[in-house]
Amino acid sequence: MPRFLTMVRIDERNVPAEGPDPEFEARMGALFEEITKAGVMLETAGLTPTSEGTRITWSDGKLSYTDGPFTESKEVIGGYSLTRCADKAEALEWAKRFLEVHPENWTVSVEVREIAEG
Repeated sequence: MPRFLTMVRIDERNVPAEGPDPEFEARMGALFEEITKAGVMLETAGLTPTSEGTRITWSDGKLSYTDGPFTESKEVIGGYSLTRCADKAEALEWAKRFLEVHPENWTVSVEVREIAEG
């Protein structure tokens, strides 16, 4: 079965200051439990803010390093999941369910990509 990487994209400038409420955390926990029991979830995690990150760029045969935050980026990767699904349709269904767990006033998007094996 193919593996899929789901990248959670957020705008760090517009993350709700109040953070997640207990109901959201409970809904997310229930979804993670369900997807894990289904044998789909291989790994998932949130990422630290870009202010703690560094970008390394290779250009014209030279490396350059840029410390965060990356204010020129509208959206950044805020987390990820690695899943094993029957096909892309199943991966998209789990991603949709992940997004629907979030409060309506949050703006979150995901990018789902199959991992090229071999």
